Amino acid sequence: MDGTHSPLIPLSREDFIELYQSLGATLTGDEVTPKTLRVNPLATDESTLIKTLTAQGVDLEKIPFLDYGYRIISSPFSLGASIEYLLGHYFLQETASQLPAQLLAPSGEDNVLDMASAPGGKTTQMAAYMGNGGVITAVDVNRLRLYALENNLERMGVRNTVVYNMDSLDLPDEPMFTKILLDAPCSGNYVTDSRWFGKRKKAHIQHNFMMQRKLLTKAVSLLEKGGALLYSTCSLEPEENELNVQWLLENYDVKLGDIDAPGSPGVTEIFGDLLDESIKKCRRLWPNDVGTQGFFIARAVKQ
Repeated sequence: MDGTHSPLIPLSREDFIELYQSLGATLTGDEVTPKTLRVNPLATDESTLIKTLTAQGVDLEKIPFLDYGYRIISSPFSLGASIEYLLGHYFLQETASQLPAQLLAPSGEDNVLDMASAPGGKTTQMAAYMGNGGVITAVDVNRLRLYALENNLERMGVRNTVVYNMDSLDLPDEPMFTKILLDAPCSGNYVTDSRWFGKRKKAHIQHNFMMQRKLLTKAVSLLEKGGALLYSTCSLEPEENELNVQWLLENYDVKLGDIDAPGSPGVTEIFGDLLDESIKKCRRLWPNDVGTQGFFIARAVKQ
């Protein structure tokens, strides 16, 4: 990208594709992601639900790297309005967005913080892994989005979650959580937004990575020693991903953990700078890797 480009002028499609190619991707900018769902074991048995939907003419394909994820090949009706959906037997959730909760792997013994929780896909997923045990503190600053979270918690049968309408940055700096999910507000990507190209500016990216660093700082202060932080974005921008992780490693006593997920290793040479080799433990899901939107995941443990 041209370093002289005004931060207030939208970057072109070609600018972004050139950047992604410099990071090792082979993208065209036309990639799409299939519709997917996640079975909710709090409300139903997986095999029973799949048999029920199949009998109704729904064609599903198991996603091999997800515990409860299925691609929707076709359906004769809206899967967002079925009886099974309304009963909370499944959640319509994009493939990559099912990975953070799965990789954080909270149990019924954990005290979990979801720092940007609405509309609740990952919150309800963590509750399922916890078997409604332990406690989830779900925080979101947007009251309107919290309505969706509260509705989803009720629909999915979640009983272990306390919801707060507040900014996570205002939480007291006390190390009280064993696991923290920071699925950070970010610049997004073109796969899930057909108008993304042509409106994204450098100024947006700069604003986002600065806010993300504030959230990462807060997360470390709230995490118990030995606790795990799962940081994820649906952005492809290195400033919001590897460069944020590099900053985290340089400023806080954390170590990156291995991640068992598809995709590519984190990039360790960006804009001519060499990053910490452990950043290769992160996972970068390019939209043409395994049929997902763009996504980035890092797992850190507080020392």
